[in-house]
Amino acid sequence: FGGCAGNIAYNLKLLGDDPIPFATVGQDFGPYREHLVRCGINLDHVRVYDDLFTPQCFITTDMDNNQITAFHPGAMLNSHEHHVRDVPGITFGIVAPDSRDAMLQHSREFAELGIPFIFDPGQAMPLFNGDEFRTMLEQADYAIVNDYESQLLQTRTEWSTEQIAERVKAYIVTQGPKGSTVYAGKATHAIPPAHERRIVDPTGCGDAYRAGLIFGLMRGMDWPTTGRIASLMGTLKIEHPGTQNQRFSYTEFADQFRQQFGYALD
Repeated sequence: FGGCAGNIAYNLKLLGDDPIPFATVGQDFGPYREHLVRCGINLDHVRVYDDLFTPQCFITTDMDNNQITAFHPGAMLNSHEHHVRDVPGITFGIVAPDSRDAMLQHSREFAELGIPFIFDPGQAMPLFNGDEFRTMLEQADYAIVNDYESQLLQTRTEWSTEQIAERVKAYIVTQGPKGSTVYAGKATHAIPPAHERRIVDPTGCGDAYRAGLIFGLMRGMDWPTTGRIASLMGTLKIEHPGTQNQRFSYTEFADQFRQQFGYALD
């Protein structure tokens, strides 16, 4: 089980939120559906295409965190037929890697609706030209990339880190075991990494981080705390194989947070 929508929703559910994954899947979705239903995740806006297969991604990672990815898009090729404007009651969103047309469309519709959202190009970086990146950054409230993607984004947009940060409320750059940096207005926040007990599998760590980010932003927490929540979520993920096998309650998470960072979550 995986995929950005599923992973982010799974992690938000662990924190006690009620996420709405928005995705297109295929005829083989049955076992994954049962898993998400057991987790109590709302699937009203996961559309099934019976003539296609659910997107599949196989990621091979070495001990230095170099990765090779093999991907079959399947039903994701139809994701532009699915509109975020048709989902009632949403107050926050994230445009994560999807088909090119869908990401352009979802960004535009979030902006038109006035719904704050995070732009997360991730593995979809090669799909867009500079003008398209500039447009989506102007539409977004927040943007998140890893350090490698940040260099690519600056090259494509011809904007510096500071110029990108000027166009969003915050520009978040993750740096793996070095932590992350949040550029918010004129402030720069260095977010320390949480300390893992063991490293089992980094796959899905970024999605867990994003869930923590969304959790903090939706509650109006300050950036040092929001960043640390995200950092700890990513760390708890890498201690388990696969992307959705970590399990804990919010109380257990809050206790881990206090142990890791020396203060309590409100």
